[in-house]
Amino acid sequence: MRNLDITTLRSFMAVADSGGVTRAAGFLHLTQSAVSMQLKRLEEMLGLSLLDRSGRTIALTASGEQLLVYARRMVALNDEVIERLTDHTYEGEITLGVPHDIVYPMVPQVLKQFHADFPRVRVQLEASHTRTLKTQFAKGECDLILTTETGIDRGGETLVTKSLEWIGAPGGAAWRQRPLRLAFCRFCTFRPSVVGALDAAQIVWQMAVDTESDRAVEAAVSADLAIHAMIDGTQPPHLEQVDHGGALPELPKQHINLYGADQNRSESHQTLVSLLRSAFSHGQSKRSYAA
Repeated sequence: MRNLDITTLRSFMAVADSGGVTRAAGFLHLTQSAVSMQLKRLEEMLGLSLLDRSGRTIALTASGEQLLVYARRMVALNDEVIERLTDHTYEGEITLGVPHDIVYPMVPQVLKQFHADFPRVRVQLEASHTRTLKTQFAKGECDLILTTETGIDRGGETLVTKSLEWIGAPGGAAWRQRPLRLAFCRFCTFRPSVVGALDAAQIVWQMAVDTESDRAVEAAVSADLAIHAMIDGTQPPHLEQVDHGGALPELPKQHINLYGADQNRSESHQTLVSLLRSAFSHGQSKRSYAA
């Protein structure tokens, strides 16, 4: 196997573009003899004459012209790889706020694609509760936020509407107990809706886990000590939707809303908006906007 050297290709391109070894040497900040040696090594490796030296100026042979096309592509690809992998100079920052319970599975996929498109734009991810995120957004602390709400405020855009489902341990029986034991974070936006639905159905309940930690809620539910509610499709693999057969009330639909889509016209900002729309709407053509 013979391997082309990027340095020799770069020298060959410089000679072809400048029309001579002397000018190419100045462009490359090398001596004339160094450039000549690289060209000789390239010709010997290929076994071809790349330069026609019979005239007063250097011209490319037919093989040289053919190689020049490939050389430009190879050098450009080399430079792109080096820039992508080693240049850590950031060109701006976008702060994205997302509720804890809808980070997975969509947001990691969005961030991965965005980083591939804009490797020098930093995305600061803020995971919190909808109420907190909306406060941060109002203060200008977040550029974009996703929320989970039963309605939508001015300036928001509904990406998708999904059902809110009862969640419990796989094969668990906590949902059968009365009073019904619940596990929720104190600032969870689903909590008032869940409690209201239970009260309307005249089901006695008690808050078995009242915490600020989503992990604590998951631990209690996975241990079958209580049940919870999550948007359809967002539950972790160690929890499942409760097959209650109508024993528990239906919960209100939830909107996943986006705020801040039109507040920044930069290409990177709008690309992130487009990726979020695509990820959460799954190609739905109809979106609702608040006036």
